[in-house]
Amino acid sequence: MLDTVEIRYGKSELSVKLPKGCEPLVVRKPPMPLLTDAPSAIREALREGVGCASLQGVARGSSQVCIVICDITRPVPNGPILRGIVEELNAAGVANTQITILIATGLHRPNLGHEMLEVVGDEWIFNNIRIENHYARDHGWMVDLGKTPTDGIPVLLNRHLVDADLRIVVGLVEPHFMAGYSGGRKVVAPGVAGQETIRTFHNHQFMANPLACNGNLVENPLHRGQLEILELLGPTYAVNTIIDEQRQMSFVNFGQCVESHLQSVQVVRKYAEVPIDRKFATLVTSAAGYPLDKTYYQTVKGMVAPLQILADGGHMIIASRCEEGLGSHEYRDSQTQLKRLGADGFLERIRSMPLADIDGWQTHMLLRPLSIGRVSLFSEGIQGADRELTGVEMIDSIERAIEQSVSSSGDKTIAVIPEGPYVIPMHKRASSGL
Repeated sequence: MLDTVEIRYGKSELSVKLPKGCEPLVVRKPPMPLLTDAPSAIREALREGVGCASLQGVARGSSQVCIVICDITRPVPNGPILRGIVEELNAAGVANTQITILIATGLHRPNLGHEMLEVVGDEWIFNNIRIENHYARDHGWMVDLGKTPTDGIPVLLNRHLVDADLRIVVGLVEPHFMAGYSGGRKVVAPGVAGQETIRTFHNHQFMANPLACNGNLVENPLHRGQLEILELLGPTYAVNTIIDEQRQMSFVNFGQCVESHLQSVQVVRKYAEVPIDRKFATLVTSAAGYPLDKTYYQTVKGMVAPLQILADGGHMIIASRCEEGLGSHEYRDSQTQLKRLGADGFLERIRSMPLADIDGWQTHMLLRPLSIGRVSLFSEGIQGADRELTGVEMIDSIERAIEQSVSSSGDKTIAVIPEGPYVIPMHKRASSGL
């Protein structure tokens, strides 16, 4: 019987001592196969396209290449992937001066200086290839491609990507609490979309749709919108990768953006979606540690991920370092609105807004766990008045919170999810389609 569990927290782990007699069910991915030689596996993937020719084949004759990578919030192994891509591009006759790496910040802050190097992950790439941050609010860098046919989403995308004659996105395929799975098409939108695009498909109409959830791509309005945006953009290729709990590469492919992403989803869901046959009155989880738990804004993902196994009226206890505090000033404003208006007032305010408030969608998503049970947060990074703006109960001891929850519920069996939102517990073997 386990008496201590480890959960991800910042750049290390928290060791949580469990109350005597507590029976933990640790929910994590089954062991994943690992790439024993990641650079070789990347090179092989780039030479065997999914739904297309090799990278060298599609790159020949290109004069302007844009490679889009995720920002600091995603632990993507960009270093070896970018080195492999650039080497293949060079072999196809593309010069380094013809390549731009674009960091898909969405509406997040830019990644500058040493942080940009951390994101790129390779000093040679950092020093030899042009690297730009995406600024969603800078209309001068956006190209208007019209509207999506189904939902009328305005499509504004970064000019670096639109004007390139070869477009490559690099994505980490993992569960996503709105879009089903990240990676592929999501790196384009919201990754390098204009603020009107991002704020439209984060409005109440999209967020309140029950199909906009973890693991689901079927009739998911965000996924549908992203696919239609790709259609308007034109031919786009992707390198998608999957990592295990220790951030080691398990899978990588290259190919047509949609097809390579779906192949990756089919692989990762076998590990990320874990069937559980009961619900729990006490649930302990994390925000996946660094870099996702840098802010409270991102921490909400860890609260939404395990909802299928949280009992009605149950108690979720989550640990998140939050070294940068709440997040953006817009998110702070949104949380202030929640505190002032309450849940019902907040929902009434946003219900008819065609453009969501910037970062307000995370406040909207916070209401999902709060509608089911009690949420307690352990975080050393949130202090002072900010603690009241979290909208949840702040705690100073995870152990004490567990003990009180078990005592109150009378149920000594608790669920523990060390990796937070990167694992989706599926109650009663529920499954989502592609």
